[in-house]
Amino acid sequence: MMKKICFFLLGACIAFGSCSTGDAASAAQMFGGSSQALLYLNCRAVSEDEIEFEFSRPVMVKSLNFEPAVEIASIQNGKIARIKLEEKTEPGMLFTADLLAEDEKKNTINVLVSFRSRNNRMPELVINELCTENGTSANKKTEFIEFRMKSDGNLGAMRIVILGNSSASKQTIYEFLPCEVKRNEYLVLHLRTLEETCKNEYGGNLLESGGANASGARDFWIPGSIKLIQRTTSAVYVLDQDDRVLDAVMICENPEASWSKDYFTQAAEFLFSQGAWKSADGGICRPADAVISAGTTNTRTICRDETKANSRTAADWYITATSSATPGGENSDKRY
Repeated sequence: MMKKICFFLLGACIAFGSCSTGDAASAAQMFGGSSQALLYLNCRAVSEDEIEFEFSRPVMVKSLNFEPAVEIASIQNGKIARIKLEEKTEPGMLFTADLLAEDEKKNTINVLVSFRSRNNRMPELVINELCTENGTSANKKTEFIEFRMKSDGNLGAMRIVILGNSSASKQTIYEFLPCEVKRNEYLVLHLRTLEETCKNEYGGNLLESGGANASGARDFWIPGSIKLIQRTTSAVYVLDQDDRVLDAVMICENPEASWSKDYFTQAAEFLFSQGAWKSADGGICRPADAVISAGTTNTRTICRDETKANSRTAADWYITATSSATPGGENSDKRY
């Protein structure tokens, strides 16, 4: 008997609310089948002109359409269906694929999946300044993360993650659309949007955005008014499409001997394993090895010493003096 299963996916595999690669058997039961049901597992862009769709067993692709439309050069069927495109795609562009596949027993599966095209040109960068405190209701200055580009590149599909006291799970707070950047360029990711004039500056006009904290550099804004970063304890890091950490910083208000929550211990271990953050003696970061954030305000920010090479330790950082925050520009050398 032919079975047809419809999936909708956005960034991960979801089958009407519940499905993952590790849940194939339970997903099959949910659809009234057996553990041998044909299942969709994954989609990924492996190069700028090649996409892979993975299934639980070999399939033949019967139809495939992309939105935005792109021309298909060839299709290699199998457990992993490999799709070659006629042209290279823009780095980190959001696509939707509508695919119909069939196995040797004529079971069909219809997959609707969103994914980002491959970006092989992500720039080298550093997190350069952190503002952990919101302004008053009158000045509307928001918390922000400033980045400095260390090479030319494109931001498409780059993800910013914050792990804070309010959540035990890492949270991707922002994923960039395609955007060309240059070496030594600054950009500011504002962590709230409190004014209608706040606009994401993906184009060439770097004065397009309004807002109390808008800078002369590229400004990007996270929708909503929820606090995302915590002065007490936070880990901030940047991920590429392969979940590699491009840069990171851990902050903590009190230099205690151990982390107050297990998930901060796990974050410190993860960032150490990635070579992204460590203690001064080269080990896994403890609270005392993080940037000590006591004394920060909306105008006293956590700043990188731009005269130093990136040691990926707290030695690179300091708290700037009152009224010395510099979103979108070179950090002030005045210290708190």
